[in-house]
Order: sequence, then C-alpha cells, then structure tokens
Amino acid sequence: MAEAFISPHYHSLVDRLNRFPQGAPSSDSLYRILEILFSEREAELVAQLPIKPFTAEKAARIWKQDLTTARKTLDELASRAILVDVERPDGRLTYTLPPPMAGFFEFSMMRVRDDVDQHMLANLYYQYCTVEEDFMDALVGDGETQLGRVFVNEPVIPPNVEVLDYERASEVIRTATHRGISRCYCRYKLDEADDAQACDAPQDICMTFNGAGSALIRHGFAREVDVAEGLDLLAKAQAHNLVQFGENIREGVGFICNCCGCCCEAMIAARRFALDRPINTTHFMPVVNTDTCTGCGKCVDVCPIEAMGLVSANDAAHGRAKIARVNPEICLGCGVCARACPTGSITLEERETRTITPYDGVHRAAMMAIERGTFQDLIFDNRVLWSHRTLAALLGAVLKMPPVKQIMATEQVRSRYLEALVRRLNV
Repeated sequence: MAEAFISPHYHSLVDRLNRFPQGAPSSDSLYRILEILFSEREAELVAQLPIKPFTAEKAARIWKQDLTTARKTLDELASRAILVDVERPDGRLTYTLPPPMAGFFEFSMMRVRDDVDQHMLANLYYQYCTVEEDFMDALVGDGETQLGRVFVNEPVIPPNVEVLDYERASEVIRTATHRGISRCYCRYKLDEADDAQACDAPQDICMTFNGAGSALIRHGFAREVDVAEGLDLLAKAQAHNLVQFGENIREGVGFICNCCGCCCEAMIAARRFALDRPINTTHFMPVVNTDTCTGCGKCVDVCPIEAMGLVSANDAAHGRAKIARVNPEICLGCGVCARACPTGSITLEERETRTITPYDGVHRAAMMAIERGTFQDLIFDNRVLWSHRTLAALLGAVLKMPPVKQIMATEQVRSRYLEALVRRLNV
C-alpha cells in the first residue's frame, strides 16, 4: 500500500517545532495530529513564525501580507489556542506559538469541542505521547533543565523547614494576575481514547496562570477563578493525592497540572525515564521512621512514580513484617506519601543541594537550548531571513565544539550570566 502523501508545509511545520528546545520528533502520528489542528495553508504560515513573541506587524512582514489579513489569521489561530496571544501593558497583543507540550496539544483537549475530532485526536495523542517513546524521550532525555518541576505538598512540610515562595503552588495562585481552570488534558484524553480509560480523579482542575491563563480564559478554554476558589481546588487536588506539576520557573508560572500516576503523561514519563530525571524535583526528600512504620503500604499505593516500596523489617519476632523504603534516585519529593501515612512515620527533610530553578520562561528556554544544542535557534529565530539562517548555522557549529560546550554548561553561565544575557537580548 502506498504511503499517504504529506504536504511539504507540514514537514516545514515540524521543522519549525523542532527549533524550540521542546521539540516534536517526526512520526506518522504527529503528521496526522497536525493535519487535524492546522489547515495546509495555516501550516505553511505558522512554519515561518519566529520563536520569540511577535506582533501582528512582524507576522505581516514575514508573510508579505497586509496587516488586516495577517491579524485575521493570527486571531483565528489564537481563538483555537494554536497561538497564545498576550496583552502587553500598552494594550497591544503579542503572539507566541507554544510548543506541543506543554502547549497546543493540551489546549486542544482542555474543553469539549465540535470543531475538531477530539476522539481521533485522543487516540493519536495516546499513540504519539504514550505508546511511542520518541516524543517523551526527546522532551526529557537531554540536559538537566526540564520543562516542568514538582511543587511540594505544603500541608506536610514540618514547621522548622524553610519553603521558598516559588516552591509553593499556593503562592503561584495567590500572586497570579489571572487564574484559569480547564479540563485535565491527560484524563480527558484517556476518556476519549479507545484503548485506555481515565481514573476517577477530578478532571476540571487543570490550572493556568498569568498571560497564558488570560489568553485561555479570553478564548473560552479556561474558566476564570479568584484566589479563594483556586486554593480550594488546590486543596481538593491534594486530598485526591494528586501531584502538583508546573512550569519550571520562579516568576510568571504559566501552568500547574494536578497529576495522577496512572493517566498523566508527566508521571508516566517520570517512571519510564526515571534515571534521566525527566522532572525537576522539589528540594525535599521523604524520610521513613522505621520504629513507627507499620508497613501498611499506603505510601506505596499513592506514590505516582513507584519511588516507594516495602522491604523486610528484619524483625526476628515478626518474620513477615515490612517497612517502607524510598528510592532517592527517582523520588520527586512531592510529599504525597507523607500525607497518606496513617502513623505519621514519613516526614520531609531538605535535600543536600537545591536544584537550580530558572528565573522565567526565557531563562529556562535558553538553558534548555544550550543543553540540547539549539541555542542558536533562539538567538536567530526568523528563518525567513537569509542572515538569520546563516548566523544560526554558524553559531550552531561553534556550540558543537567541545570546549565551548563545556564552558556554556557551567553552573555560573547557566544561571547568573545566562539570566542576565537573555534579558538583555530579549530572547
């Protein structure tokens, strides 16, 4: 049987997606997804868009269109959450093409829609993101800086242990300019898919904040809530032993997912690629009091990534006695196990070293790009221009040189120096 023809515009779109640190490896499933979400003409146009946020005027110049036509196309894409449009302080809109994850894959399933075949999308997402391994492997396999991080379960933190504001999901909710609640993409996807079934954890509990939240609220993909309702939903998620997995930045967090271990792609990836540390952990580690642990196994049942286990208590008087043990190599430090322990035998203590959390999305993208060898694509991101294509190729060749790669990977460059650099360059 002859292979289905795929328009070259979709190939160009895949190439554009892969210039961002969070890419999307080519796959038949991916092309079928893109054909559902983008028309051929839209794929042609979006493939030309820069990585950095851009205005309608810039898109019009790139597309060689008048401003009214370009703005109409951008607004149509934004209304379907393909693009994210963020209002600037001066009232003007800037547009961004988000990566597939976390981005337009999830957005397409964050509300019930009749303009796309969500049943087919669900099956394709399940195939591409869960059954096939290339996408998740590319997303989490290279570098120390990851897309997402875990927030600690605040109610189980001992009073004498310091928790920084950016480590608290509650603080993100309190300080956000906008708070949107949407349907959980992961559980809704499994409800729609043919070969899987979602668990009974709450679905209307996916949280988006600030500029991204504002855009999703404006286009009907999220329901706006106030601080009190946001905190109530956070407490509801914690009561269901869901893990708070959010954007790996300190300022301007765009999303927090409330994840179960059975449905959510982040937790599935954390198990599948555990030794690669696909999620940046909290600064905390559970410690088991072996004197009071009864070996009931409730911590094992709730751990989303199988970091908790039962081992022999080595009790001569009770030969079958078990106690809980944590695997520190894969533990996320979420604290769900401590919440579930009926005897209070699990407490959280600080890890010896604190993982670097990027300042904002720009800083994180630059760190990820350096570690994955795509930093040149962030600096020279307008591939319509010959000069950007040439300079990106030149910088890419330089960055592949071992000495340069080693210098740019140092802690100082990746944190303090890089943070200042990307702000100055307005990457």
